[in-house]
Amino acid sequence: MELQYFPSGERGSANHGWLIANFSFSFANYYDPKKMGFETLRVLNDDWIAPGGGFGAHPHRDMEIISIPLEGAIEHKDSMGNVGVISKGEVQVMSAGTGVVHSEYNHSQVEHVVSLQIWVETKSNGIKPHYGQRKFNFQNKGWTLLVSPDERDGSLKIHQDAFFSYGKLNEGEELIYKKFLGSNEVFIFLIEGNIRVFNRELSQRDALGIKGVSEIKGNTLEDSEVLILEVPRKG
Repeated sequence: MELQYFPSGERGSANHGWLIANFSFSFANYYDPKKMGFETLRVLNDDWIAPGGGFGAHPHRDMEIISIPLEGAIEHKDSMGNVGVISKGEVQVMSAGTGVVHSEYNHSQVEHVVSLQIWVETKSNGIKPHYGQRKFNFQNKGWTLLVSPDERDGSLKIHQDAFFSYGKLNEGEELIYKKFLGSNEVFIFLIEGNIRVFNRELSQRDALGIKGVSEIKGNTLEDSEVLILEVPRKG
């Protein structure tokens, strides 16, 4: 077993006024050769967006992009013709494939947005771009599967053998997660709360990469919201 600890206080950051971003991995002007991703997981950005602020139209290709609003709502528009709003409790996936141009703005002129944007390398380049959006019940206890390669259990499809799960766990509850694919590795991102996994304590926005195990075991030290990103190995 190999553990890689990513404390929240050591993430990269940028403050553009309308945007305060924290980067788990190297991104934009933040570069750390030791933080180039975790296997095929390339980006995990934790963004605060001011009222009315956002990202103007810009291109992507050959990447699976997943957005999870934690507070507020995001207004989306892309070159595939998709226009809509992604609110807290919803998840958006965009397989950029051969190329997509999109914009993302805070839908509100009054309230800020907090959103996670996650990039996973696609299984194969040159696919047809794809868009998906779905509402989930994040109030359910236990694990909710958000993303998968085959839409199992009502999840959203991406073009990679990756599985994203959200867990809402009570204080004192045992944390158990069994991998969908034995060859995958696991990255835990703690949204809120306090947990202990393999004797490593995690607080809000800490992360832990775990390699070489078939099952994750731990316990919660207080009510917690946990995001588990199960991704294929790189190469």
